[in-house]
Amino acid sequence: MDEGIRPSLRFLRRGTDFPRKRRSRGVYLLPGLFTVANMFCGYACVVYAMRGEFSTAAPFIGFAIVLDMLDGRIARMTGTASEFGVQFDSLADVISFGVAPAILSFSWGLAPLGRLGWAAGFVFVTAAALRLARFNIQSAAGGDKRYFVGMPSPAAAAVPAATVFAYPAGFTDYRAALPALAMVLVPALLMVSTIRFRSFKTIDLQSRRPYSVLLLVAAGIMLITTHPQVTLVVMAYTYLMSAFIGLAVSRFRQRDSDRGSGESGPAQTSSVSSRGSAAS
Repeated sequence: MDEGIRPSLRFLRRGTDFPRKRRSRGVYLLPGLFTVANMFCGYACVVYAMRGEFSTAAPFIGFAIVLDMLDGRIARMTGTASEFGVQFDSLADVISFGVAPAILSFSWGLAPLGRLGWAAGFVFVTAAALRLARFNIQSAAGGDKRYFVGMPSPAAAAVPAATVFAYPAGFTDYRAALPALAMVLVPALLMVSTIRFRSFKTIDLQSRRPYSVLLLVAAGIMLITTHPQVTLVVMAYTYLMSAFIGLAVSRFRQRDSDRGSGESGPAQTSSVSSRGSAAS
Protein backbone atom coordinates (compact mmCIF):
# COMPACT_ATOMS: atom_id res chain seq x y z
CA MET A 1 0.00 0.00 0.00
CA ASP A 2 1.19 3.44 -0.84
CA GLU A 3 2.65 5.45 2.00
CA GLY A 4 0.34 8.40 1.18
CA ILE A 5 -2.78 6.27 1.70
CA ARG A 6 -1.79 4.83 5.08
CA PRO A 7 -2.39 8.01 7.14
CA SER A 8 -5.92 8.29 5.74
CA LEU A 9 -6.77 4.80 7.04
CA ARG A 10 -5.78 5.52 10.61
CA PHE A 11 -9.44 5.94 11.60
CA LEU A 12 -10.03 2.24 10.78
CA ARG A 13 -7.69 1.16 13.57
CA ARG A 14 -9.15 0.05 16.85
CA GLY A 15 -8.75 2.17 19.96
CA THR A 16 -6.80 -0.60 21.63
CA ASP A 17 -4.17 -0.47 18.88
CA PHE A 18 -2.98 2.98 19.97
CA PRO A 19 -0.41 3.11 22.77
CA ARG A 20 -1.85 4.40 26.02
CA LYS A 21 -0.09 6.58 28.50
CA ARG A 22 0.59 4.82 31.74
CA ARG A 23 -0.66 6.57 34.82
CA SER A 24 1.91 7.01 37.51
CA ARG A 25 1.11 4.72 40.41
CA GLY A 26 2.11 5.16 44.02
CA VAL A 27 2.24 8.13 46.34
CA TYR A 28 4.91 10.52 47.53
CA LEU A 29 6.21 9.00 50.73
CA LEU A 30 7.41 12.06 52.66
CA PRO A 31 4.19 14.12 52.87
CA GLY A 32 2.16 10.92 53.08
CA LEU A 33 3.98 9.92 56.27
CA PHE A 34 3.04 13.21 57.91
CA THR A 35 -0.59 12.72 56.89
CA VAL A 36 -0.63 9.18 58.30
CA ALA A 37 0.89 10.47 61.53
CA ASN A 38 -1.79 13.17 61.62
CA MET A 39 -4.50 10.53 61.24
CA PHE A 40 -2.89 8.36 63.92
CA CYS A 41 -3.03 11.26 66.38
CA GLY A 42 -6.75 11.66 65.76
CA TYR A 43 -7.29 7.93 66.27
CA ALA A 44 -5.22 7.94 69.47
CA CYS A 45 -7.27 10.87 70.77
CA VAL A 46 -10.46 8.88 70.23
CA VAL A 47 -9.05 5.81 72.01
CA TYR A 48 -7.85 7.70 75.07
CA ALA A 49 -11.04 9.78 75.23
CA MET A 50 -13.14 6.61 75.33
CA ARG A 51 -10.98 5.40 78.21
CA GLY A 52 -11.58 8.63 80.10
CA GLU A 53 -7.91 9.69 79.96
CA PHE A 54 -8.64 13.23 78.82
CA SER A 55 -5.31 14.76 79.81
CA THR A 56 -3.62 12.26 77.49
CA ALA A 57 -6.18 12.45 74.68
CA ALA A 58 -6.28 16.24 74.24
CA PRO A 59 -2.59 16.79 73.35
CA PHE A 60 -2.90 14.41 70.40
CA ILE A 61 -5.07 17.00 68.64
CA GLY A 62 -2.28 19.51 69.17
CA PHE A 63 0.22 17.09 67.65
CA ALA A 64 -2.14 16.58 64.71
CA ILE A 65 -2.31 20.35 64.15
CA VAL A 66 1.49 20.57 63.97
CA LEU A 67 1.68 17.63 61.56
CA ASP A 68 -1.07 19.10 59.40
CA MET A 69 0.87 22.36 59.14
CA LEU A 70 4.04 20.51 58.16
CA ASP A 71 2.78 18.07 55.53
CA GLY A 72 1.51 20.70 53.11
CA ARG A 73 4.52 22.94 53.55
CA ILE A 74 6.95 20.07 53.08
CA ALA A 75 5.06 18.89 49.99
CA ARG A 76 5.35 22.34 48.43
CA MET A 77 9.01 22.75 49.38
CA THR A 78 10.03 19.35 48.00
CA GLY A 79 7.80 19.51 44.92
CA THR A 80 5.84 16.41 45.97
CA ALA A 81 2.37 17.97 46.06
CA SER A 82 -0.31 15.94 44.28
CA GLU A 83 -4.09 15.70 44.00
CA PHE A 84 -4.01 12.42 45.91
CA GLY A 85 -2.16 14.11 48.74
CA VAL A 86 -4.77 16.87 48.92
CA GLN A 87 -7.67 14.42 49.16
CA PHE A 88 -5.83 12.14 51.59
CA ASP A 89 -5.02 15.11 53.81
CA SER A 90 -8.68 16.17 53.85
CA LEU A 91 -9.84 12.72 54.90
CA ALA A 92 -7.26 12.64 57.66
CA ASP A 93 -8.37 16.09 58.82
CA VAL A 94 -11.98 14.91 59.12
CA ILE A 95 -10.77 12.30 61.60
CA SER A 96 -8.30 14.44 63.53
CA PHE A 97 -10.22 17.74 63.53
CA GLY A 98 -13.80 16.50 63.23
CA VAL A 99 -14.41 13.10 64.76
CA ALA A 100 -11.68 13.21 67.43
CA PRO A 101 -12.65 16.60 68.97
CA ALA A 102 -16.34 15.64 68.91
CA ILE A 103 -15.78 12.35 70.75
CA LEU A 104 -13.37 14.04 73.15
CA SER A 105 -15.91 16.75 73.94
CA PHE A 106 -18.75 14.25 74.34
CA SER A 107 -16.82 11.97 76.67
CA TRP A 108 -15.52 14.96 78.65
CA GLY A 109 -18.59 17.14 79.16
CA LEU A 110 -21.42 16.52 76.69
CA ALA A 111 -22.42 13.06 77.89
CA PRO A 112 -24.58 14.36 80.82
CA LEU A 113 -26.69 16.27 78.27
CA GLY A 114 -27.88 13.06 76.66
CA ARG A 115 -29.20 13.38 73.12
CA LEU A 116 -28.43 17.09 73.10
CA GLY A 117 -24.79 16.27 73.79
CA TRP A 118 -24.24 13.75 71.04
CA ALA A 119 -26.24 15.89 68.62
CA ALA A 120 -23.88 18.81 69.31
CA GLY A 121 -20.92 16.55 68.65
CA PHE A 122 -22.42 15.43 65.35
CA VAL A 123 -22.94 19.07 64.34
CA PHE A 124 -19.22 19.66 64.94
CA VAL A 125 -18.25 16.68 62.77
CA THR A 126 -20.58 17.81 59.97
CA ALA A 127 -19.27 21.38 60.11
CA ALA A 128 -15.67 20.16 59.92
CA ALA A 129 -16.44 18.01 56.86
CA LEU A 130 -18.26 20.89 55.13
CA ARG A 131 -15.41 23.27 55.96
CA LEU A 132 -12.81 20.95 54.44
CA ALA A 133 -14.88 20.35 51.30
CA ARG A 134 -15.37 24.09 50.81
CA PHE A 135 -11.67 24.72 51.40
CA ASN A 136 -10.71 22.26 48.65
CA ILE A 137 -13.05 23.97 46.18
CA GLN A 138 -11.83 27.44 47.09
CA SER A 139 -8.18 26.38 46.90
CA ALA A 140 -8.69 25.00 43.40
CA ALA A 141 -10.43 28.20 42.30
CA GLY A 142 -7.77 30.45 43.81
CA GLY A 143 -8.33 33.51 45.96
CA ASP A 144 -6.79 35.61 48.69
CA LYS A 145 -4.35 33.34 50.51
CA ARG A 146 -3.98 35.79 53.37
CA TYR A 147 -7.35 34.83 54.81
CA PHE A 148 -9.48 31.75 55.38
CA VAL A 149 -13.21 31.94 54.66
CA GLY A 150 -14.57 30.46 57.86
CA MET A 151 -12.62 29.19 60.82
CA PRO A 152 -10.04 26.54 59.83
CA SER A 153 -10.85 23.08 61.14
CA PRO A 154 -7.52 22.70 63.03
CA ALA A 155 -8.14 25.99 64.88
CA ALA A 156 -11.73 24.94 65.61
CA ALA A 157 -10.51 21.61 66.99
CA ALA A 158 -7.96 23.44 69.14
CA VAL A 159 -10.74 25.15 71.13
CA PRO A 160 -12.20 22.00 72.76
CA ALA A 161 -8.77 20.35 72.88
CA ALA A 162 -7.17 23.24 74.79
CA THR A 163 -10.20 23.52 77.09
CA VAL A 164 -10.15 19.82 77.95
CA PHE A 165 -6.38 19.91 78.44
CA ALA A 166 -6.71 22.82 80.87
CA TYR A 167 -9.59 21.23 82.81
CA PRO A 168 -9.45 17.45 82.34
CA ALA A 169 -11.84 16.71 85.21
CA GLY A 170 -14.86 17.13 82.95
CA PHE A 171 -18.52 17.46 83.91
CA THR A 172 -21.00 14.99 85.32
CA ASP A 173 -23.91 17.32 86.10
CA TYR A 174 -26.44 18.47 83.50
CA ARG A 175 -26.37 22.17 84.41
CA ALA A 176 -22.61 22.28 84.75
CA ALA A 177 -22.22 20.71 81.31
CA LEU A 178 -24.27 23.38 79.50
CA PRO A 179 -21.23 25.66 78.83
CA ALA A 180 -19.65 22.74 76.95
CA LEU A 181 -22.29 23.24 74.27
CA ALA A 182 -20.88 26.67 73.46
CA MET A 183 -17.37 25.22 73.37
CA VAL A 184 -18.49 22.89 70.56
CA LEU A 185 -21.21 24.78 68.72
CA VAL A 186 -19.48 28.18 68.43
CA PRO A 187 -16.43 26.80 66.55
CA ALA A 188 -18.76 24.62 64.47
CA LEU A 189 -20.80 27.62 63.34
CA LEU A 190 -17.65 29.63 62.65
CA MET A 191 -16.30 26.86 60.41
CA VAL A 192 -19.26 27.11 58.04
CA SER A 193 -19.52 30.91 58.27
CA THR A 194 -18.11 33.43 55.81
CA ILE A 195 -16.13 35.34 58.45
CA ARG A 196 -12.51 35.79 57.41
CA PHE A 197 -9.75 34.38 59.60
CA ARG A 198 -6.12 35.27 59.21
CA SER A 199 -3.97 32.72 57.40
CA PHE A 200 -0.31 32.17 58.18
CA LYS A 201 0.51 30.36 54.94
CA THR A 202 1.85 33.53 53.35
CA ILE A 203 4.61 33.87 55.94
CA ASP A 204 7.95 33.50 54.17
CA LEU A 205 10.30 31.58 56.44
CA GLN A 206 13.23 32.09 54.06
CA SER A 207 13.23 35.89 54.21
CA ARG A 208 15.17 37.93 56.73
CA ARG A 209 13.37 38.99 59.91
CA PRO A 210 14.31 41.25 62.83
CA TYR A 211 16.00 39.65 65.81
CA SER A 212 12.96 40.45 67.93
CA VAL A 213 10.98 37.82 66.01
CA LEU A 214 13.26 35.07 67.27
CA LEU A 215 12.90 36.50 70.77
CA LEU A 216 9.10 36.30 70.52
CA VAL A 217 9.29 32.72 69.25
CA ALA A 218 11.58 31.78 72.16
CA ALA A 219 9.16 33.43 74.60
CA GLY A 220 6.25 31.48 73.12
CA ILE A 221 8.14 28.19 73.43
CA MET A 222 9.02 29.05 77.02
CA LEU A 223 5.37 29.77 77.89
CA ILE A 224 4.14 26.57 76.27
CA THR A 225 6.80 24.59 78.13
CA THR A 226 6.27 26.14 81.57
CA HIS A 227 2.51 26.87 81.48
CA PRO A 228 1.06 24.73 78.66
CA GLN A 229 -2.57 24.68 79.85
CA VAL A 230 -2.99 28.43 80.20
CA THR A 231 -0.92 29.29 77.12
CA LEU A 232 -2.76 26.93 74.78
CA VAL A 233 -6.18 28.07 76.00
CA VAL A 234 -5.20 31.71 75.47
CA MET A 235 -3.88 30.96 71.97
CA ALA A 236 -6.98 28.98 70.93
CA TYR A 237 -9.53 31.50 72.16
CA THR A 238 -7.50 34.49 70.96
CA TYR A 239 -7.54 33.17 67.40
CA LEU A 240 -11.28 32.51 67.73
CA MET A 241 -11.91 36.09 68.89
CA SER A 242 -9.52 37.60 66.34
CA ALA A 243 -12.12 37.23 63.59
CA PHE A 244 -14.71 39.20 65.57
CA ILE A 245 -12.13 41.87 66.42
CA GLY A 246 -11.13 42.19 62.76
CA LEU A 247 -14.79 42.32 61.72
CA ALA A 248 -15.51 45.10 64.24
CA VAL A 249 -12.45 47.10 63.13
CA SER A 250 -13.47 46.84 59.46
CA ARG A 251 -17.00 47.97 60.32
CA PHE A 252 -15.70 51.02 62.20
CA ARG A 253 -13.39 51.91 59.30
CA GLN A 254 -16.25 51.60 56.86
CA ARG A 255 -18.40 53.92 58.98
CA ASP A 256 -15.61 56.48 59.17
CA SER A 257 -15.12 56.37 55.42
CA ASP A 258 -18.87 56.74 54.84
CA ARG A 259 -18.99 59.72 57.19
CA GLY A 260 -15.98 61.28 55.47
CA SER A 261 -17.55 60.89 52.05
CA GLY A 262 -20.85 62.26 53.35
CA GLU A 263 -19.19 65.33 54.82
CA SER A 264 -17.09 65.97 51.72
CA GLY A 265 -20.18 65.82 49.49
CA PRO A 266 -21.99 68.91 50.92
CA ALA A 267 -18.71 70.79 51.10
CA GLN A 268 -18.07 70.19 47.41
CA THR A 269 -21.60 71.24 46.42
CA SER A 270 -21.36 74.42 48.50
CA SER A 271 -18.04 75.31 46.88
CA VAL A 272 -19.47 74.73 43.42
CA SER A 273 -22.49 76.92 44.18
CA SER A 274 -20.30 79.69 45.56
CA ARG A 275 -18.19 79.60 42.41
CA GLY A 276 -21.31 79.84 40.29
CA SER A 277 -22.64 82.84 42.20
CA ALA A 278 -19.28 84.57 41.97
CA ALA A 279 -19.18 84.03 38.22
CA SER A 280 -22.65 85.48 37.81
